[in-house]
Formats: sequence, structure tokens, C-alpha cells
Amino acid sequence: MTGITHTHKLVVTLFLLIYLIKLVLLLTNKKDALANFTKRFKVPEMIISFLFLATGGYMLYSGVAYTNLFAFKLAAVFASIPLAIIGFKKQNKALAVLSVLLIFGAYGMAEVHKKKVARGEVSSAIEEASSETVSAELEVGYRVYKQRCNVCHGKDGAKQLSGAANLQESELNQEDIIHIINNGKGRMASYGNLLTKDEINEVAKYVQSLRK
Repeated sequence: MTGITHTHKLVVTLFLLIYLIKLVLLLTNKKDALANFTKRFKVPEMIISFLFLATGGYMLYSGVAYTNLFAFKLAAVFASIPLAIIGFKKQNKALAVLSVLLIFGAYGMAEVHKKKVARGEVSSAIEEASSETVSAELEVGYRVYKQRCNVCHGKDGAKQLSGAANLQESELNQEDIIHIINNGKGRMASYGNLLTKDEINEVAKYVQSLRK
């Protein structure tokens, strides 16, 4: 998933750059330059647009933490596409500006969403688990897990959103789990600077308790 994520980020950056250049040319009334740029980069733009949608679709299919912010991001992306097509084809500056603003807005919302998920701040997608089923010995780990891990791993450890591992099938020992929590792995963020040593130890114990 990490390779797909990096590819998606690269093609999004190229996609933004192409439309930013086209917008500058349109706003400065350089119609001939805009026509030449559009003609010259027609094929690369088509390839980049396809990769943009393909990698984004794959990541969506692989699982994400759904929130209102993520929904707004998707809406902005899908709204920007027809606006960009019409705006640049008709050389309508207002529509072109709006489409580019939506694209940049979607990118910004995606980055904020990613950081919120990494920090465990996405509460609207968290599945509530009853603390009555958690023993006193695991209570601290359970609370940290619910706040930081529940979005992608789920309350039973088998949710597997955003490429998260199935914790029910994990064979990692306490030391390995602590290492991954501290340093991260794949798309999982590192929590070494966000959690105390005791919290990390306790959540590692709780993770082990999820095994079937």
C-alpha cells in the first residue's frame, strides 16, 4: 500500500501543477500559450488523470476511515472535474478558478484527514466498544487503543481499514508490537512521541488480548 500511496501523492502533485499552469495562462490572457500547453501535454495529462483516479480508487477500495472531512474531500474532487473541463474548454475564468480551488481544497482536506487518523483524532468513525467486557488489567490499554487504534483496526482488531493488519491473526510478541507502535509500519503512524512508555506497554498487552 505504501507504493500506491507514494504514487498517488506524486500524480496528485503533477495534476495540481498542470492545472495551476493552465490557470495562470488563462488568467493572464495568454490564449495561444494555453492552447499550445494544452496540446503538448494532452497525453501526459490524460495519463496523470487516469493514475490520479486509479490510485485514489484503489486506496478507497482498500479501506479508509470515513469522516465528514473525507466526504467533503471526495465531493470537492468530483465537483472539480466537470468544472475544470468546462472552464478551460470555454476559457471561463470563474469556473477555472473555482475548479482549481476545489482541487487544492481537496488536497488540503486529504492531508488534514490523514493527520487526524494518524493521531487517533477521528472520532466520528470510531466504533464504540463496551468497557464492561474489558478486565481491569487491560483497561488502560483498551482506552488508549479505542482512542488511537480503533479507527483502522476496529474494536475487535479485524477491521483492516487503510491497510491495517488483522490483529486477531497477529503472531507478534510484546516486544515486536511495542516496536511497531513506537516506530510505525507502512501507512501506520509512529506513536513513540505521542504516547508514554507505560501507555505503549499497556496497549501492546491489549492488542495481544485480541488474538483468536
